Amino acid sequence: MADASYPNAPTPIRAGLKCCCPRCGEGKLFQGFLKLAPACDQCGLDYGFADPADGPAFFVMSGVGILVTAVFAWVEVVYRPPMWVHLVTVFPGFLLGCLMTLRPVKSWLVAAQYINKAEEGRFESLGRHDFDSRRL
Repeated sequence: MADASYPNAPTPIRAGLKCCCPRCGEGKLFQGFLKLAPACDQCGLDYGFADPADGPAFFVMSGVGILVTAVFAWVEVVYRPPMWVHLVTVFPGFLLGCLMTLRPVKSWLVAAQYINKAEEGRFESLGRHDFDSRRL
């Protein structure tokens, strides 16, 4: 749900592609290449809620790995190039593919956390052990 005071808030996908604040859509999300800024420089949204952890790296490595491996296999079967051609094309493909998509994917996951108000899971029955298996 969008914040009522920011009716033009971007969707998580748009905020991810622009690498901008998920609330106002104008402020910068990153302080460095992958380091999140402490807060939005336009609307002041504190990015302390954001914890994408290893999710962006997993999704990027999986997606790019599948795509580059599929292209590698297709080229090998169809053209049978020498091994040096694969070395010159596949490793840069992995590297560039991961580096180009990691930042937008991380931004998308942060925006999705903000929009969906994601937080750490909590158990309501923590400490309760009154489950009776005989009632089944």
